[in-house]
Amino acid sequence: MRAGANHISTRISDRSELLDSACGLCSNENCLIQKNIHTSSISKLVKARKEIKCKKGQQFIMEGASVTGLFFLLSGKVKVLRTGLHGKEQIVRFASPGEIIGHRGFGTEETYPISAIALVDCTLCYFSKELLQESLRETPGLTYDFMLFYANELNRSEIRVKSLSQMTVRERVIDTLLYIDRKFGQVNGYSSLLLSRREYADYAGTTEEQVIRMLSILKKEGLLITKGKRIGIADIALLKKEISEHNFYLDS
Repeated sequence: MRAGANHISTRISDRSELLDSACGLCSNENCLIQKNIHTSSISKLVKARKEIKCKKGQQFIMEGASVTGLFFLLSGKVKVLRTGLHGKEQIVRFASPGEIIGHRGFGTEETYPISAIALVDCTLCYFSKELLQESLRETPGLTYDFMLFYANELNRSEIRVKSLSQMTVRERVIDTLLYIDRKFGQVNGYSSLLLSRREYADYAGTTEEQVIRMLSILKKEGLLITKGKRIGIADIALLKKEISEHNFYLDS
């Protein structure tokens, strides 16, 4: 009985340590690790977690580098990109707190197919590939959540490819503005994410010149306001209406 009691006590102690850990105290409800923190089999992964600080402009994943693990964005803003034809950079997405970065190379892939750069000072939670794979084998709940995550990612990617192939340049720019607004919101009437016109173009799949021209047109039409590099949406309803036929309103 005493041995059994000691075993139960140890499990309770381990559970308590998990809940008191950085992951257990994290308020990031979108994090799959935090969501499964109550599972005792995840303790080894949580204890080995590393917190990484990145300065604005710092690259923490390099396209073609060997896959070592996954990054969870604790705070900050990140752009995820990959190299296209003729070496042109294409921004795949922007990441906000709670999102996973590096997952496209996780699994059977040997190298990361994307790069990731901090747009502002960021804090990242890093989990090694080996320990995460071990936790996935031992924790059905975590494995199921990752399966749903990848299924949703695939669905989003397929919808985006289909929609962008049918959009005009104007619609692509509008879609990009709405995407940034959904993801990061506005501060004092302007987007909280400060991007260059080149970065807008790299996400919209067009040229910097076309973005500049289209922003000027939308501003003259009273749909946008600008202040230096900052952009604000003056009439979000009308912008949504313009691309409503593409039915492309994703949450991220």
